[in-house]
Amino acid sequence: MASAWSRVFGFERVSLCDWPGMNASVIFLGGCNMHCPTCHNFNLAWHSDTMNVIPQKAIESYLTKRARWIDGVVITGGEATITPGLVDLIKDLRKLGMPVKMDSNGMRPDVLNQLLDEDLVKLFAVDVKGPYQKYPVLTGGTTSPAEAEENLSQVFELAKQYPDKFLFRITKVPVLTDEDIQEAESYLPDGFTLKHQEYVPPRREHAETDSEARRVSGDMVA
Repeated sequence: MASAWSRVFGFERVSLCDWPGMNASVIFLGGCNMHCPTCHNFNLAWHSDTMNVIPQKAIESYLTKRARWIDGVVITGGEATITPGLVDLIKDLRKLGMPVKMDSNGMRPDVLNQLLDEDLVKLFAVDVKGPYQKYPVLTGGTTSPAEAEENLSQVFELAKQYPDKFLFRITKVPVLTDEDIQEAESYLPDGFTLKHQEYVPPRREHAETDSEARRVSGDMVA
């Protein structure tokens, strides 16, 4: 199996907004199983083969040296759950004493279940794109309404079992109406709320790895 470390194309040393209440480093994994037309991480998601890999040793060295000031590591993408070797990468981070939060679009509930079974991830932030019937538009035709409902329903069942391990969020992209957002919120299990994120358009079409929003891909000090 390929190492997930070979899919690390970005590293943010310190983020104060990716894990509420935590000073976190952020690892960006390349590749995605969606093709959302409003994606800020266009190159990372679909053209990561044009990007440079951030060396595992450099990241581990940084985390070891800064362990006193880093509360945990966020794994994001792209979509982390499609990455071969993801479990081993997370185990490497846990060996360094780092709690892990992971962002996901929820389309691989089997992977989330495995990570929960092995108690490897402290928190999952799952994006609910919108009402199921709009998933084809929201994901660039990659996800049907039936697929969205089937996969997210399994994620919601996991959230019922592990209520402290999940938060759900939605980005208010232009195609979504207030009624759409209300419908998406109705899918959540009792006790959960849907965090609303304002959509900030890229300054140009398909901005690279959030660099035109707030992140710089490959921000790394060895």
